Amino acid sequence: MSRFKQALKLFLTFFKIGAFTFGGGYAMIPLIQHEVSEKNNWITDEDILEIVAIAESTPGPIAINSATFVGYRVCGVLGSAAATLGVVLPSFIIILAISFVLNAFQSLRAVQYAFMGIRAGVLALVIKALVSMFKKCPKGWVSYIVMAFAVAVGVLTNINVFLIIIISALFGLVTYSVLRRRAEK
Repeated sequence: MSRFKQALKLFLTFFKIGAFTFGGGYAMIPLIQHEVSEKNNWITDEDILEIVAIAESTPGPIAINSATFVGYRVCGVLGSAAATLGVVLPSFIIILAISFVLNAFQSLRAVQYAFMGIRAGVLALVIKALVSMFKKCPKGWVSYIVMAFAVAVGVLTNINVFLIIIISALFGLVTYSVLRRRAEK
């Protein structure tokens, strides 16, 4: 397949993901995983975990970062641009259209109920992404400590999520170094 056709397929795939997912990047993760790993076999499930970890650690929205990284792995810079544009364009078009009519319809009960239903659906997608990532994550006492710490600090404090990610990564690196040294002895 030519690079242009591959980039076009990436664009269309991420356009579909961007057009039919409500709730932001975390809600898109299961759809990205399904499309790029299961349906198109572009990358593995393990690669998805790495891409999501990198996408969470870099500045910007996770869906856009994920699309950029997947596109780059599949088709280089052209794929990166195509996937990124594909995932962003539907939101841009929808927000532009909604901004013209929302003021007139926001007081309608049907619209308010629709948004309540969308929020519930988004919560279900985020929980599905959490369960899926948990199943594929390496298990062990280090993982459980990091997970418990991250959840507790994230829920009980106002500490920035980026700082929690950095602390978790540092803890994992230090623990890995200590365990590796012990194993070498």
